[in-house]
Amino acid sequence: MLSLCLYVPVSNSDPVEVEYFESNSLPSELKSLFNKLSVFLPSQEFSTYQRWRKKTLKREENDADVQLEFDEFVQYLQDYEKDLKLVVKSLDRKNAGRVDAKEFMQSLWEIGVHISPRQAEKALQSMDKSGMITISSKDWSSYPMVEKAESIPEIILYWKHSTIFDVGENLMVPDEFTVEEKMTGMWWRHLVAGGAAGAVSRTCTAPLDRVKVMMQVYGSRTNNMCIMSGLMQMIKEGGIRSLWRGNGVNIIKIAPESALKFMAYEQIKRLIGSDKETLSILERFAAGSLAGVMAQSTIYPMEVLKTRLALRTTGQYSGISDCAKQIFRREGLAAFYKGYIPNMLGIIPYAGIDLAVYETLKNSYLQQYGTNSTDPGVVVLLACGTVSSTCGQLASYPLALVRTRMQAQAATGGSQQATMSSLFRQILQTEGPTGLYRGLAPNFLKVIPAVSISYVVYEQIKTQLGVTSR
Repeated sequence: MLSLCLYVPVSNSDPVEVEYFESNSLPSELKSLFNKLSVFLPSQEFSTYQRWRKKTLKREENDADVQLEFDEFVQYLQDYEKDLKLVVKSLDRKNAGRVDAKEFMQSLWEIGVHISPRQAEKALQSMDKSGMITISSKDWSSYPMVEKAESIPEIILYWKHSTIFDVGENLMVPDEFTVEEKMTGMWWRHLVAGGAAGAVSRTCTAPLDRVKVMMQVYGSRTNNMCIMSGLMQMIKEGGIRSLWRGNGVNIIKIAPESALKFMAYEQIKRLIGSDKETLSILERFAAGSLAGVMAQSTIYPMEVLKTRLALRTTGQYSGISDCAKQIFRREGLAAFYKGYIPNMLGIIPYAGIDLAVYETLKNSYLQQYGTNSTDPGVVVLLACGTVSSTCGQLASYPLALVRTRMQAQAATGGSQQATMSSLFRQILQTEGPTGLYRGLAPNFLKVIPAVSISYVVYEQIKTQLGVTSR
């Protein structure tokens, strides 16, 4: 299989002696792609690493074990705040189908690593399946080459999830950004591209979203409201433009929520004591859910405004500010937090199942097909995002329906004192368990176009902003 070459870059281009050693103890994300890890460390750096290893792991002075453990090496890099470079590239300059020691030394020299001919031969021998000093093209032809990646997490950056797949529910776990992305400002470009993609996808699917709200609030066994009847009813009442009522505030809240969620996520990661660039699935779920709660708590009044504007009749409100003023004057400040509890509770099943399903599908794909490609392709990404979002929405939908009904109570003339539990009982008594899934059809119908549109727009805007890390 393909070997992975890592090196710690030097601060200048002067020749530096390096040490070379290997490791077979790769993390699970990389085992499906590589069977060996080759590391080049400047000699001085290697001495520092050996001292750290003996001190940290309490090894004896005469311990001759020089086998590199990947987890130990990553911890060393984090402790000393060392940069790391990763290179997986074709070395055959002469198109002769073979790589000799001179070409290998030249390729490493170009990226700041200077090794001796003896070290080059040793490295090539370790990677060569045939046991010869050169590498045959057959050793590499089965595996696609990428030019350069900046750090370990970039191997799985194709699988970054939440800024791409926006289905308008605002409950996904935030993205994780590498140290380099944070230092170079790429993180805010990702957020801007993701926000713009979300705005376009929500606008394109806004009619389905409004039908969902109408069915959640007004749907019952007696009126048999469906997607087509709901759309016709809205067009008859307010014209074609009425299909986008409530979409304005739905777009406006993207930016503050994304920013709050990102900042909260970064702080929570520090509080839970994890300095790793990539969190475990449980850590990511916990940090993401808490970040979602904090962000949603801040922008929740806009959720109420969105529901009220989606349900309004022609001429009821002149705009977003007029709607907010009328709600405050008639119902008080508490009205802006109606449905808050079911909304917060819905974050847990949505984010948890969405993340779990996505990670499961991702890992299954990597295990089965990871040896053939580091890039899963658009179809795989969209399929995984669609399935995981659908499962997450299915699990949290009853809470979302109760939340919407609580937000709309005053607008529909219902009892303003109805609680979450009383609404659950009322729905189950009058409509049965299926009543908890009113509006599910338009909600699911918008998932595929929302995911697809947000992905395409995200890729286009990302290119325009100069995002190059994926």
